[in-house]
Amino acid sequence: MRFFLNARRDVEIVNFDILTYAGNPESLADVAHDPRYCLIRGDITDRTAVDKLFQLGLDAVIHFAAETHVDRSIEDASPFLKTNIFGTQCLLEAARPFPNIRLVHISTDEVYGSAPREAAFKEEAPLDPRSPYAASKASAEHFVTAYANTYGVSAVILRCTNNFRPFQFPEKLIPLMIANATENKPLPIYGDGLQERDWLFVEDYCRAIAIALEKAECGSIYNVSCGVSQPNLKIVRTILQVLGKPDSLIQYVQDRPGHDRRYALDSSKIQRELGWRPLVSFEDGIRKTIEWYRANSEWLDHARSGEYRNYYERHYDRRSETFRS
Repeated sequence: MRFFLNARRDVEIVNFDILTYAGNPESLADVAHDPRYCLIRGDITDRTAVDKLFQLGLDAVIHFAAETHVDRSIEDASPFLKTNIFGTQCLLEAARPFPNIRLVHISTDEVYGSAPREAAFKEEAPLDPRSPYAASKASAEHFVTAYANTYGVSAVILRCTNNFRPFQFPEKLIPLMIANATENKPLPIYGDGLQERDWLFVEDYCRAIAIALEKAECGSIYNVSCGVSQPNLKIVRTILQVLGKPDSLIQYVQDRPGHDRRYALDSSKIQRELGWRPLVSFEDGIRKTIEWYRANSEWLDHARSGEYRNYYERHYDRRSETFRS
């Protein structure tokens, strides 16, 4: 939202959000009073509420709404089925009478499963989701494609690698590691920490979404990635180095079930067809992100004091200051 409000003076944005544990209105405090921005609290699975949105004269819909944390999907998959699958179908039904409204569906690289060594998935690769979260996103994708083919919904799918940014809820890897390292708390690393991920700074992804809104053909699917996979352990050590903290804060914990070893996407299609390419290096992006969290400790404290704290403290032993595996 912030990206589009800054990039386009003629844009008006309606933010439809149920504001779950990860939804923090403080994250948009700087745009809350912008007359071009409106927050409507609502549930994507509420068909009546979603239908009302489409009566507002929308030109486009960017479908971010989802449960996204893999660990939570392993503990209880039901919210992921409700929001990610039924919620998507509810949105698609509401879109059916409006074939001129462009719908950009935000998906994930996790729908492909684990990538072989030295290989990167192209858009035509078969989907092989390995976690309940990934399965819910793959299923949602199939509904989007089906509604585009059957009913003419003007939909585009973007499959992106891991994003990182300021304002990211501190259950994700990078903000969690920054927060813990800043407070000299242990940094839990699953398994051996050599799981590889491709990290994309959020501004680059926002540009990809904007280009897809304007240029992509109905029914298109695009991978969006930086094209450089790095082990989680290297990411964590980079954060410690930037913060001037010791590697001794790293704590290895039992790997989670079904943990994909490597994600890698080939984004040559979107670069070739739409002219997008990443502009922010990981090194520049991570420094911007760390600087933001260090300068916004109050925001981080508020985020950590809610459900996030309850979730992680089930695995945290205060006496030993370690995470239980």
